[in-house]
Amino acid sequence: MTFHTESRLTRTSHGTGTRTRAGTVTRVAAAGRGGPMARALWTARVGWMRTRRALATAARWLGETVSPTGALLLVVAVAGVVGGSVFGWVEAWVAAAVAVLLLVVCVPFLLGTHDYRLELVLDRDRVVAGSQVHGRLDLVNRGRRAALPGVVDIPIGAGLVEVHVPLLRGGHAHSQALEIGTERRGIIDVGPMTVSRGDPIGILRREQRWPEVQRVHVHPVTIPIPSTSAGLVRDLEGSPTGVLVDDDLSFHAVREYVRGDSQRHVHWKATAKTGRLMVRQYEESRHARIAVLLDVDLDEFASEDEFETAVSAAASLGLQGVLAGRDVSVGVGGILPELGGREVQSLRTLPTQTPRALLDAMAGVESDERATPLEVSASLAAQTYERLSMVFLVTGSRMPLQRIRQAAIALPGGVAVVAVRCEPGAEPTVRTAREVTVLTIGALGDLGRMLARGAAG
Repeated sequence: MTFHTESRLTRTSHGTGTRTRAGTVTRVAAAGRGGPMARALWTARVGWMRTRRALATAARWLGETVSPTGALLLVVAVAGVVGGSVFGWVEAWVAAAVAVLLLVVCVPFLLGTHDYRLELVLDRDRVVAGSQVHGRLDLVNRGRRAALPGVVDIPIGAGLVEVHVPLLRGGHAHSQALEIGTERRGIIDVGPMTVSRGDPIGILRREQRWPEVQRVHVHPVTIPIPSTSAGLVRDLEGSPTGVLVDDDLSFHAVREYVRGDSQRHVHWKATAKTGRLMVRQYEESRHARIAVLLDVDLDEFASEDEFETAVSAAASLGLQGVLAGRDVSVGVGGILPELGGREVQSLRTLPTQTPRALLDAMAGVESDERATPLEVSASLAAQTYERLSMVFLVTGSRMPLQRIRQAAIALPGGVAVVAVRCEPGAEPTVRTAREVTVLTIGALGDLGRMLARGAAG
């Protein structure tokens, strides 16, 4: 009896819970869509969403199609209708009629579609500043019908080139030669191209975009640097540093044997002559590892041409090291966003695996008034680049000698430091201090001559 009662209670509880959940879901669904008020609200919401999307599409189409002149005509038409209806002004009706007539006349120029195939071919994607890049734009009408005249807009860097396309019948092509000037070093993006068609007055306009973008690297002007100058040593083993060590390649002298010296360094001739055990002593040889630090602080340069001279000088030094197979590091000052209210200063190392990689990176170097100071860059270079034998500091005419010396002091001892101050038009001079040798160049060509003169000396 007890077992039967517990069984009934269990089944009743289970059934009630199931019916309650199912009934609740059914009633909510009915209330959401079943009633007339709910259906009306749902229909109004859907209609408002569709209307909003249609209005956004129409606004976007008007913004892309109607020029500022066309927008002015629309305003004149609306204002003319309002003025004629409310105030009875005949002039307002005339202005509205003229505006509407101009808009209607321009509409046929937008009818039809373009079925173009565009191809922009550039003869090269890397060039030295001051040269020309030649290109050709090929346009083919792939459709069967004739295409009305149009304009191809080609963004080239910050500029814009317009190529006028004549009336093209189906299957016909049109070619246009282009020339891109590269007076300044930098990276130029060519594209994306846009084909536009509109009325002769410029009221309405229709565009079709090609998203392809081509990139042209404009390298800085460089000069050859003598391979024997300024620490660019020719021997494969390295150059003596003047530091005496017990084991190396450059023999220096002999000294008396000290317990712990290796027996293979015993100099037997000197031992026989002196009657005492003598061993060889060497000068430490160090492989030529060169660092070129370019100052990009805008405040240190008097003009843009001066900064370009500094970039060309740094590129010439780094390029010569890469071509000679040396271990070269090229760094420029950078700056990261403020973290915790403090500026994080950094040193950006440019790729030097190949000459092309270095020149591509130099093409994108820009000056910044918030860049890392040269003396801080030198300190970061001392922590980043190991076993340096020579460092070039390339800066502008506004950099005082005291700060150049501070940058040299920040580098490890025994490292030869040469500072190159760029001052266009100045007389080439050399100033030698205890920590650094300062070369002032008035033109890029002075750098090679002064380094060659220093190597000969």
